[in-house]
Amino acid sequence: MPLNRRTFLESSVAVGAGAALTAGVAAPAEAHERRPKPAKRYSFTVMGTTDLHGNVFNWDYFTDKEFDDKAHNDIGLAKISTLVDQVRAAKGRRNTLLIDAGDTIQGTQLSYYYAKVDPITKAGGPVHPMAQAMNAIGYDAAALGNHEFNYGIPVLRKFEEQCDFPLLGANALDAKTLRPAFPPYSMHRMCTPHGKDVKVAILGLTNPGIAIWDKANVSGKMVFPGLEEQAAKWVPKLRSMGADVVVVSAHSGSSGTSSYGDQLPHIENAAGLVAEQVPGIDAILVGHAHTEIAEYRVKNKETGKDVVLSEPLKWGQRLTTFDFDLVWEKGRWVVEKVAAQVLNSNAVAEDPEITGLLADEHRKVVDYVNQVIGTSTAVMTTADAPWKDEPIIDLINVVQAETVRAALAGGAHAALPVLSQASCFSRTARIPVGAISIKDAAGLYPFENTLEARLMTGAQLKEYLEYSAKYYVRTAAGAPVDTAKLTNADGTPDYNYDAVSGLTYEIDIAQPAGQRIVGLSFEGRPLDPAAQFVLAVNNYRASGGGAFPHVANAQQLWANSDEIRNTIIQWVKAKGTVDPGLFASVDWKLTRDGVPVF
Repeated sequence: MPLNRRTFLESSVAVGAGAALTAGVAAPAEAHERRPKPAKRYSFTVMGTTDLHGNVFNWDYFTDKEFDDKAHNDIGLAKISTLVDQVRAAKGRRNTLLIDAGDTIQGTQLSYYYAKVDPITKAGGPVHPMAQAMNAIGYDAAALGNHEFNYGIPVLRKFEEQCDFPLLGANALDAKTLRPAFPPYSMHRMCTPHGKDVKVAILGLTNPGIAIWDKANVSGKMVFPGLEEQAAKWVPKLRSMGADVVVVSAHSGSSGTSSYGDQLPHIENAAGLVAEQVPGIDAILVGHAHTEIAEYRVKNKETGKDVVLSEPLKWGQRLTTFDFDLVWEKGRWVVEKVAAQVLNSNAVAEDPEITGLLADEHRKVVDYVNQVIGTSTAVMTTADAPWKDEPIIDLINVVQAETVRAALAGGAHAALPVLSQASCFSRTARIPVGAISIKDAAGLYPFENTLEARLMTGAQLKEYLEYSAKYYVRTAAGAPVDTAKLTNADGTPDYNYDAVSGLTYEIDIAQPAGQRIVGLSFEGRPLDPAAQFVLAVNNYRASGGGAFPHVANAQQLWANSDEIRNTIIQWVKAKGTVDPGLFASVDWKLTRDGVPVF
């Protein structure tokens, strides 16, 4: 694959008029005394977003209303645009840069619509709404996120073509040539009032997990080495090219951990390690982890200097600003100080230029998600799904199990029982009584996961369930139970707790993690450790996501390229009526020393 035409992009940024240096008032003359000339100084700001996930408007397409959460956050690029305008007005338009740390084109029905329903890849197709918005706001560069690859490389390449700024990925390499498949960096010139330009390099790094999470789309086409390795390669090059300031935009968290265990030799959340191990970096815009870090300083082991990290909250809820103060010393610009903060998008109104620009696209998607595809005989919600076996999760599992069973029919594994795993991806998903719309069904599965079938033994499934059950906080028998504090032990997200249908079991939360699965049975009998089962499982989990045991190395019996949420939508359309009485059952429950928690 040839290098992208933007691989060695440079953009010149000029400072506006009115920045002339003012002469000081002369001190009383003394025969042998001269005051030193004041040092030349220059300040500029780099703004950053990350994990926008297809959010332009402050709108939730899954509920079809304005977005809101418990903290009353707002979302979307229209809000970010207003914050960016405020910073540019305060700092001077030409004294700022705007970058992103990835995961841009997946996550909402708006982004899905223009990848699948009215795809940007078709002849004469539309321009992606995220490209339109980011171009209008004036982004200077963006790193690739792992979710950029969800819809396949053709969609990503078309999006790249539609952007007026480069998509950077120094560790996204062509599998055959091992040369960069995307621009590794961009170089920007900031023209100072002193006639001495400041050269700012933006190095883009993406997540090695792409190799397993999107294996079907990238296998044999691209490889993704570790962030530390590639930063160590490129930062010295950027400095040798005259970069006075090096900023890394990394789609990688700062914790130093990996969700995929030892499936890859590269760390998933490596931004902190990059700061610590690679000299020559001034600041890192962090992404991927969906956490908020206003300012986090990491001391570089070699130089002893602080590297400033900041991660703005996902979906356009926050905007990071890195403020750089430079001083001219010994013929070159030197970074004297870096400070970071995050600005909250709920403090401003949406930019009418952005909402107006994409009003038609927004309306089309709202109409699309409100299409009725079936009816339900009862209300189903995920409100209690993190701690109870709820019919709405059973719905996901029955769709997956039936799909896999049909796919294996007539084959060598057709006689094996099919089990299924599913997670509570959103605690606000809801299937209403009566009409079911696309948004209702899609809201069960906000991720672009696809479905696989893996061969597992009873013993492996037992270990799988034990690992899943670490999600619960250990709670002594008889102690009060607060559901707000019962789940997400050790930071385990909801999407890394799996309920498995087709088996019956209890989870004893009074016991330590790894010793909680009690009474595990299949069809009324204790589970045979040697028995074989087919597990219907999403591709994220099958690829090692969440580091669940055995499944990533289990034999793949079948795989589908269609998103699971589309499979759910088509299942509802085919059934016409969804009756939880026909598929819902209580297969698992929480207990303490044999006493049910609920």
